[in-house]
Amino acid sequence: MSDPVRQFISEPIRPVRGSADITAMSRGEPGLPARFTWRGRLYTVAAILQTWKTSTREGLRPTGNLYLRRHWYRLQTTLGPILTLYCQRQARPAPSPAARNRWFLYTIEERGE
Repeated sequence: MSDPVRQFISEPIRPVRGSADITAMSRGEPGLPARFTWRGRLYTVAAILQTWKTSTREGLRPTGNLYLRRHWYRLQTTLGPILTLYCQRQARPAPSPAARNRWFLYTIEERGE
């Protein structure tokens, strides 16, 4: 078996309604969707392999307040690929509500042939 091939995506996903982790939400964390669609394909989370958070300083100044920006998840899916998702802590201003996505597929990792 060859090394995995990781592809950069950085596109929004569409969580399946009612599949969010409400336990995480009760702790003030984003509710990772157990199921979501990306490019018309349904993905189901089989296992969470890794989680982490990233922060930045306000105004990118060394003395600015530190703000939590993203929650990251490396996931095994039932279809096989390993996906890295992130949740944008605050949706950026956008012209329409549909454009204010919070969940994104960052990378997809599949085994080569």
